[in-house]
Amino acid sequence: MSIPVRAPLAGRIVPLTEVPDPVFAGMLVGPGLAIDPTRDDNHQEVTVTAPVDGRIAKLHPHAFVVAADDARCVLVHLGLDTVTLAGKGFSLHATPDQEVHAGDPIVTWSPASIEAGGLNPIVPIIALQAEASALSPTAGGRVVENGEVVMTWS
Repeated sequence: MSIPVRAPLAGRIVPLTEVPDPVFAGMLVGPGLAIDPTRDDNHQEVTVTAPVDGRIAKLHPHAFVVAADDARCVLVHLGLDTVTLAGKGFSLHATPDQEVHAGDPIVTWSPASIEAGGLNPIVPIIALQAEASALSPTAGGRVVENGEVVMTWS
């Protein structure tokens, strides 16, 4: 059975190999894609949502993992090196072990503020412990809206 993985926020699709971080670009965490988030000059906050139905398996201000009912897990990582912010600039809307549906709010943050602070706000979306051949990701360069299917995991 395949599961659709939905965009947790709006932005432009970036192939994982083009993410400026060797761990994500080298697919050491797993295969997937990334989204360069839509941002504006007003540093507007964006609410990041669950990409799949399931349970919050891990939750940090800068990253979370949703485990689908069949135990497949999707990691959403908000920006690069954002762990160094120790949660500053992130507001959580979920709790560990909470059941969620795709589209439920998980974290609010401002990609423009992250960028203004010198960090890259790109958002890797990783299929943990998956084979790259099991994924059908959306092509790079395409602009997507929050909730749009960006990857199918067979």
